[in-house]
Amino acid sequence: MSDESVEAAVERFLDETESALDDYDQGYADADATLSVVRTHIDELAVAVDEADEE
Repeated sequence: MSDESVEAAVERFLDETESALDDYDQGYADADATLSVVRTHIDELAVAVDEADEE
């Protein structure tokens, strides 16, 4: 995500997290899998924010 703005990273985070939650709501994923996906998105967003703070 190094070339991505924080705003774009937040938008991507929201979209992908919403998608993971929709999959859970529809029964396509269990709670553990959904939390794992959301945790990954949180970590990616944190990296994007940290990189933006370093610039």
